Amino acid sequence: MSVAAVLTAAGSGSRLGHTLPKALVPLGGEPLVVHAARRLLAARTAAGEHVVTLVVTAPADHVDTVRSLLEGLGGDVVVVRGGPTRQSSVAAALDVLASRDGVDVVLVHDAARPLVPPALVARVVEAVRAGHDAVVPGVPVTDTVKQVGQAAPGRGAPGAPVADGSPATAPGAARRAAPAVVPVALPVVRTVPRGDLRAVQTPQGFRFDVLVAAHAHGSHVAHDEALAASDDAGLVELAGGPVWVVEGHEDAAKVTTARDLAVAELVLSAARAGGAAPADLSVASDPADAAGSPDAVPPRADAAAVSTSATSAAEEAL
Repeated sequence: MSVAAVLTAAGSGSRLGHTLPKALVPLGGEPLVVHAARRLLAARTAAGEHVVTLVVTAPADHVDTVRSLLEGLGGDVVVVRGGPTRQSSVAAALDVLASRDGVDVVLVHDAARPLVPPALVARVVEAVRAGHDAVVPGVPVTDTVKQVGQAAPGRGAPGAPVADGSPATAPGAARRAAPAVVPVALPVVRTVPRGDLRAVQTPQGFRFDVLVAAHAHGSHVAHDEALAASDDAGLVELAGGPVWVVEGHEDAAKVTTARDLAVAELVLSAARAGGAAPADLSVASDPADAAGSPDAVPPRADAAAVSTSATSAAEEAL
């Protein structure tokens, strides 16, 4: 019995300001996909289990590039062409793993989460081994969350009165000292209790046969981006299976915008300055491995304080 992983690297990097696919955008001198793959392969459970086979789904026009980038990592690393959606890309990778004997646990991870701590990867594997067929890491939601409804005619909706009470679309309205564009206001339906909410991360872990069955159940929407599942746990849920949450980690944050990339640069630079080896980045900062001591978790105050200026610098570089 062995552990395998799927790393999804297909997709666009447009919100990062690059013409490159997101997975190939550099972070600390290496593409995001290299960081993510290295951490998956570096993870070890307490029993010594690790990812034996890694299947990477690459952007259609960059399969050879991704394969070349990952050659130096060692191990059984297979690069395949990704599909039009994340769901179809993972399905293609599962087809590859089906030919590998003994795979019974599979992880699915996003290259857009390049700094995932290996300790978090191990925690997901251990939870699956403990009998949970589908496991996702998650972090508590810290913002107040509001469920909203649809905009209705009235103040704050398109056509609503401007400051002097006249319609924003009335003749001469643009000449008045009023906003050129009236913000759309949505009605709050309810405040969602955030204590029960978790922001889900990757890698997500599954018993291999459970994930294969879930993809088969949802295969009719795999090639439609509007209908395809946004994550694999969602497919398991749609198929009627239970999903469990384990503790996530802030370093497993997703890189989607230029600001995200700037923050990731700060986190990576701080880890390198502290002398951490690339494969061990953030392991020591994982609360689950800190012997319960809050002092063992490196503070993030400095990174937060300079994130605004770092974001500006990153946007200029992009």
